[in-house]
Amino acid sequence: MTKVVHIKRFPFMGGFYAINLFGIIFTVQELNAAELNHERIHTAQQRELLYIGFYLWYVLEWLFLLVKYRNGLKAYFHIRFEKEAYNHQNDLDYLDHRQHYHYR
Repeated sequence: MTKVVHIKRFPFMGGFYAINLFGIIFTVQELNAAELNHERIHTAQQRELLYIGFYLWYVLEWLFLLVKYRNGLKAYFHIRFEKEAYNHQNDLDYLDHRQHYHYR
């Protein structure tokens, strides 16, 4: 099961309210089922790439997209990992039938 840690605030995350670090979800508010599913999808992605690979790919892709779109938020929403998580967050059974490396 995914561990969820409630904290008072993020000093660096602006309007975001949850982050998944190495399979542990840190959040400033209660997450609904779809939001929790979104973060669990990230946990599956992280495990597939042995965590460090995920973060390297994530940051490099965000930097590339930042140059492309010249907008940090737009770059974030175009990261392949985020696209998969947002596209399937409302399918609460998604992780039961998700194919490995589906974010490709």
